[in-house]
This record gives sequence, C-alpha cells and structure tokens, in this order.
Amino acid sequence: MTSANPSPLWRPDEERIAQAQITRFQSWAAEHRGAPADGGYAALHRWSVDELDTFWKAVTEWFDVRFSTPYARVLGDRSMPGAAWFPGATLNYAEHALRAADTRADEPALLHVDETHEPRPVTWSELRRQVGSLAAELRSLGVRPGDRVSGYLPNIPQAVVALLATAAVGGVWTSCAPDFGARSVLDRFQQVEPVVLFTVDGYRYGGKEHDRRETVAELRRELPTLRAVVHVPVLGTEAPEGALEWSALTSSDVAPEFEQVPFGHPLWVLYSSGTTGLPKAIVQSQGGILVEHLKQLGLHCDLGPEDRFFWYTSTGWMMWNFLVSGLLTGTTIVLYDGSPGFPDTAAQWRIAERTGATLYGTSAAYVMACRKAGVHPSRDFDLARVRCVATTGSPLPPDGFSWLHDEVRADLWIASVSGGTDVCSCFAGAVPTLPVYIGELQAPGLGTDLQSWDPSGKPLVDEVGELVVTNPMPSMPIRFWNDPDGSRYHGSYFDTYPGVWRHGDWITVTSRGSVVIHGRSDSTLNRQGVRMGSADIYEAVERLPEIKESLVIGVEQPDGGYWMPLFVHLAPGATLDDALLGRIKQTIREQLSPRHVPDEIIEVPGIPHTLTGKRIEVPVKRLLQGTALEKAVNPGSIDNLDLLGFYEDLARKRA
Repeated sequence: MTSANPSPLWRPDEERIAQAQITRFQSWAAEHRGAPADGGYAALHRWSVDELDTFWKAVTEWFDVRFSTPYARVLGDRSMPGAAWFPGATLNYAEHALRAADTRADEPALLHVDETHEPRPVTWSELRRQVGSLAAELRSLGVRPGDRVSGYLPNIPQAVVALLATAAVGGVWTSCAPDFGARSVLDRFQQVEPVVLFTVDGYRYGGKEHDRRETVAELRRELPTLRAVVHVPVLGTEAPEGALEWSALTSSDVAPEFEQVPFGHPLWVLYSSGTTGLPKAIVQSQGGILVEHLKQLGLHCDLGPEDRFFWYTSTGWMMWNFLVSGLLTGTTIVLYDGSPGFPDTAAQWRIAERTGATLYGTSAAYVMACRKAGVHPSRDFDLARVRCVATTGSPLPPDGFSWLHDEVRADLWIASVSGGTDVCSCFAGAVPTLPVYIGELQAPGLGTDLQSWDPSGKPLVDEVGELVVTNPMPSMPIRFWNDPDGSRYHGSYFDTYPGVWRHGDWITVTSRGSVVIHGRSDSTLNRQGVRMGSADIYEAVERLPEIKESLVIGVEQPDGGYWMPLFVHLAPGATLDDALLGRIKQTIREQLSPRHVPDEIIEVPGIPHTLTGKRIEVPVKRLLQGTALEKAVNPGSIDNLDLLGFYEDLARKRA
C-alpha cells in the first residue's frame, strides 16, 4: 500500500504550516497542557488519544468554550456506549454560534445563493436579531427544553435561524429537505413527535418550481403533536389556514436569551438512510457537537473569521448541520439552494467563485461528473481564494485527486474526508499540515483512535480491516430516539467488538499514517476468502466513458456458491456489446485483480440511491436473495423506487 504512492500529490509549504491553527494549537498545548512540541501531527494525534481528557480540556480552552456552570471532570464515564462528557457543565450551542455578532456585526454570517448564482448576505447582527425574535416566539408558543422542533425546509437562511432559535431555547432540532416525500418525512418526524413544524410552500430546483403544499397538508394531518406550523413562502403563496407567518415571528428586535443546558442535553436528531427499515433517529448533544465541531472545523479545516465555507448539501444530510457549525469559528457560511448541476455541470465552481469560498466541499460523485463532462474549473472561473476542496459521501477515486490537482490548481489542498451521520463529523480526513497522497485520506482526526481491525480484534497496518474507534468521541450519539433500553444503539455499533465502535466500513491504515476507505463492510464482496470493497470496483469501471454509474453486489447462494454481478447504467449512446464487456473485464483485471472480475455484467435502467445520494447495495442484495421488496427496503428512503422493480424481476427469473 505505501509503495504505491511514494511521493505526495501535494505538500503544504512552510508558511502554510506555520500559519495553520493546528500548529498554533500544538505549540500552546505543549506549553500549557503537556502536548509534544515536536513530532508534528503524528505526535499530536498520539497525545490526543493517549491523554483524551487533557486533549478535550485543551480544545475547550483554546476555543474559549463558555461554561456557565463549570464541569466536575472531562470524562465522568468513558465506557462505550454511555460515555459521560463534562458532567456538571452547562452551556448553549447557539450562544457560541452567534458570538461573532459582538465584534463583526455588519459582516456577512451567511451568503445565500439560489439558481441565479447571485449571493445575498445576511449579517451577523441580522442573524442574531432574527434568532432572538424567533426564540422569544418559540417560548411564547410553549416550546420548552427538550421539545422537538422540525423543519421541512431547503438550504435557506430561515433554516439556519430556526435551528439556532431552537437550540437557544433548549429545544431539539430535526429537519428534512423538501424533495423528501410525505412518507419519508413521516418515517422520521413521527418518531420524535415535534411540537412545531417550519415548512415551505415549495422549492426551486433545476430551473423549475416544485409545489409542496399538498405534502405539507399531509404532514400536518399525520403529526398530531404539532402545536404550531410556521409558513415560509419561498414560492410567494399565502399561509395556509392556521399557520403562522415567518415574517411575523422574526420581526422583533430582541436580543436572544440562551437557555443554559447540561453538556449532554440533546441538540438535534439526525437520521440514518433507513434503507432496510425505519431510519435510526440519532440524538447528539449540544456540548458534544460544540466541541467536536470546533475541533473539526477550527483545527482540521483551519477555518476562521477570514474564511468563507461552502459545502453543497441539503437539510436532509448531516453535512448541512456541519456547515451551520462553521458559524462557531466565526466563518461566513455559504448556503446554496438549488440543483448541483444547474444550469450546467460547472454550477458549483461558479458558486465557489462568486462567493469567494476558501473551503469548498462537495461529493466525490460531483468531482467525477465534472471530470467526465470535461469541465475546466481554473480555466473558466477565478478560484484563487479556494485553498481547499473537500469531498465526502463516498471515497474520492485516485482519478478525482489527479483531476482536481490538474484542473483546479497544483497548489490545492485536497481533503477527502470520511465520517458519518452517526457522529456528525469525520473519523479521518483533513489535516492542513500534512501531505496529500493520491487516493488516501490524510490522517485520523485528533482525539479519534481510529484503527483497522481483523475479525478477532487485532489491529492491522497496510491491510484491509474493519473501521473501529476504540475511545469515545463527544459527538457519538447520546442515544437513539425511541430506544429505551439502548438495544438498537448497541446493536448498530458495539455488537461485533464489545466496547469498541465498529462503523461498517473497510479501511486500510497505512504505515505512513494515512487512511484508505474501501467501501461498506456490510455489503462486502468476498471472493475465495478475499474481502474487497465495492468502491475499488466503481473507481475502475466508471473511468470508462461509456459507464455512467455502476453497482456491484456479492450474493451468497443457497448451494454455497457465490454470485457477483456488476450492474451498469450506460452513458447516452453507449451499447453494452461484446467489445464494451471485454473492456470492462480487462479494466477490472488489470487495475484490481482477476478475483474482482464479476460473474455477469448486466445493463440496468438506473442505479437506485438513498435520498442523500448513496448507492443502495444491501437492499439490492436482499432482493437478489429473494427477499420481498416490502421487506428488503424502506420505500421512503429511495430516490427512485421504480428502479428496484428491475432487480426484483431479475431475482424472480433467476429463482
């Protein structure tokens, strides 16, 4: 593994290393908290996991976290699950997110961009005023600490205001994007029983208006716990009967009052994709998210008051919550509401240019789509302010690294990151002071004892194993909603290795300390005892211009055999003839191994995804094993349910 990439694609220069906040943090922590002064990031990381309590205490001091009641100790209980962080402490997430309003009142906190690609600012003082007004109105509606407040909203300033106002009163925020259908939303919101619903009349996407008023009416009927519905008129319609107007709730000039809540008080509920059942309702805490995101955004992403932070996301994905936390570092955050490829594939680069983004985050799939479409970002846009392009959602293939380096800038920090909704953060990824190797994540995150384990729990280096985290992270779920005995939470992460978080990804930790992600281990391909990640096959196959997208499944057969089909969605005009079949097999054989060559290559009308854009491997595998559609998949979690009919028919024919 280490010999494959002997020289880095990019290395930060001495000036960038010296100016990075993580460098200054290490010097300060060495002087005040016993961190190693020498040895660079590797030494700092080792200290951060060996001296976990001291490290997290140092993070709170470095970022001046305001505890209104002091904590008794950093970790009251370090068992997993159940770690108790900063017992006794009280604080408020929203108070920290709005601190920059004190010193930079007239500078932009938010830049809102729609499909016209013209940024519109919301200043820190205006954001603070709206949060203060809305928080007061929520209190007058009877919203109390612990009450759930829901948003059926696109990525617009009103969504940020609603989240922060909810946190200010100690409520628990939860959101879905308005492209989710009613069933998908109800599968999520009915679990948590919200008392307030913020909703739009519709949204704009791909140059079209999408009316959601009927869906909203259904949500109101099916959520009996609602005490109030707030209408945000994106399409300019009147508020429906009984709904409150957004403008009326945000018109007062009131300083926000921040409810001081325990460190472990719930901040928000995020949801797993829910492809095989009801989505898991994942609860994370005000304090845990605050300190984890300060570490991740301030140290790893190197964000501060001079930065502009743009990540393409929707309110139905954890990256939206992560983006909002950019406010914690005083950064201006960019909210884009629209199609990622409208009016053309280069849309996101245009937004990065027009907003002056310094850190631009997107999906690996978008990078590869730009490469296939022949987009030339640096030729067509002024991207001089973009210091870092970060990607997540799936592993960034080696070709994606090379393309960004060649087509954006040679001196570009490329941060492929990997984490999960489960922790609303990154296990591994961006480190501003380390080199970037093609196809690799730079390093595990500070405070995260990330390892690769074999089935017996032995750590592996330069070999593929299970992604595990052996110590608690503050943003790990405090619980799942409606999981009173904790059995669903325990079964999701701690059944395989008791007391150790198993995430469900295949990874390699290299001897140079970097990380390679190979795909989900719960849909692992296993040919003749050799485990393989699906991501490696996608990366090879989708280099071919004829292949728009692919899906590979390994199916254990009743007779003990193993069937590994590769499904391909062809680019317009392409034909799956003998020549293309031969090229696909040759590509896999040469770039991976003969073991990776599929048993069959089958053309499909499309590849099904979750609502957040991830290929669904496990439900398709279940269908191919003969499971009925209604048992194999949760229909509300899929972007195009009709596509699953193909796989169901195929299973029937094979049976």
